[in-house]
Amino acid sequence: MVNSRKGKQMESSPEQKHPRKAIGWAARDTSGVLSPFKFSRRETGVTDVRFKVLYCGVCHSDIHMAKNDWGTSTYPIVPGHELVGVVTEVGCKVKKFKVGDKVGVGCMVDSDRTCENCIHHLENYCPNLIQTYGSKYYDGTMTYGGYSNNMVTDEHFIVRIPDNLPLDGAAPLLCAGITTYSPMRYYGLDKPGMHLGVNGLGGLGHVAVKFAKALGLKVTVISTSPNKKEAAMEHLRADAFLLSTDQDQMEAAMSTMDGIIDTVPAVRPLEPLITLLKTNGKVVTVGIAVQPLDLPVFPLILGRKMVAGSAIGGMEETQEMIDFAAEHNITADIEVIPIDYLNTAMERVVKKDVRFRFVIDVENTLKSA
Repeated sequence: MVNSRKGKQMESSPEQKHPRKAIGWAARDTSGVLSPFKFSRRETGVTDVRFKVLYCGVCHSDIHMAKNDWGTSTYPIVPGHELVGVVTEVGCKVKKFKVGDKVGVGCMVDSDRTCENCIHHLENYCPNLIQTYGSKYYDGTMTYGGYSNNMVTDEHFIVRIPDNLPLDGAAPLLCAGITTYSPMRYYGLDKPGMHLGVNGLGGLGHVAVKFAKALGLKVTVISTSPNKKEAAMEHLRADAFLLSTDQDQMEAAMSTMDGIIDTVPAVRPLEPLITLLKTNGKVVTVGIAVQPLDLPVFPLILGRKMVAGSAIGGMEETQEMIDFAAEHNITADIEVIPIDYLNTAMERVVKKDVRFRFVIDVENTLKSA
């Protein structure tokens, strides 16, 4: 009993595990409710970049992780994998960044760098990937995300943000942007004149439309919500809007699309999407549902069609995406919020009451909160 107590007393708190103090907002249990949280980050290593977090996007997966919907969360958890800011310190061997640079971190902060995926610039598929938050780092401590005032990671996992991109609007591109850009490139759905469907017009879907239009594609937004038509057609300049609950519209659009980026993070039928594809067409799902999806094989076989998946991109492709966004003036449409609005914002995300991405003003509101 005495030894047990001593062991508990000797166990350091998140605030004491590392020398650099940090503050953020964390969930402590499956309620997913976030509140102020003190922790610490490591010293700046020789190849590390440390930066002050200015903005951080709120992704639907942050909510899943805060509530342990996928059964992988470890508490306390500081979400946030769309964080941008300004470099405050660099290690002595850092070559690509300097103090004052605008940078960002997406969904990962390290990988083993030696596996086949890493060698081919696919760090996002590394079996030893270390995620920006909720992962165990090499030293045994947990990683904490961007709902916080500072971040440090190896320069390899830092993205440079071009000067012409506003940081608040660029933040969601580090998850939502690369999640939709990468499958367009990999699955060949990036050729001018191709017809691409985008299923769901939320945080991922609206940037998918922007990237597709910049690539010269014909874009149809597919949605269950008729009130999304104006945003799709007038604001995002989609070529068509397809109400998936209207059987006549769905039948008229059968066999017209080269591919579909399916962004809906919920259980949804895949067969109606498959029927929209031309022969050799592809549905690429990037929205993660909590429950398994029903996949009918018959329509796949008859049309030599494909249902595939995709998850963000490697660091080289993520930088490519950010540079492409800067070239074409692509940013996310955002609602900037103070950090003490987070719990309300998450409730609104679940209710689909956001156009189109919440972004936390970390710099100006974290201390006051």
